[in-house]
Amino acid sequence: MIVAFSVQPTGEPSDPALVRDLAAGSDSASVHDAVAAAVRIVRESGLPSRTSSMFTEIEGSWDEVFGVVKRATDAVAPFGSRISLVIKADIRPGYEGELDGKIERLETSLDQTS
Repeated sequence: MIVAFSVQPTGEPSDPALVRDLAAGSDSASVHDAVAAAVRIVRESGLPSRTSSMFTEIEGSWDEVFGVVKRATDAVAPFGSRISLVIKADIRPGYEGELDGKIERLETSLDQTS
C-alpha cells in the first residue's frame, strides 16, 4: 500500500522551549521544524518514501505504514495543542515498488503521446 499523508500542528506549542523560540521572533506561521520531526521518523523507518512540498508518501504493509504515520504524528505533538492529519491510501494487495512504478508508467505514457 501507498499512503500519502500530511501532518501539521496548530495552536500553541505544548513544549515551553518552543514557545520561547516563537516569542524570540521566529516565523510562527512556518511549521518546517514540526514537519522535519515527522519526516525524520519516516526516513528512519527504512520504508520507501518521498516528500514533496505538501505530502509525504510512504510504501509498505498496512501495519508498517500506519505505525510510521502514528509515530510521525506523535513527533509533531510538541509543536502545537492540536494536530491536523490528512491521509490518502492506495491499497493494492500483492503489489510492491509502486511508489516509483506508478510514476514510471505515467512518464512512459507521456513520452508515447508526445
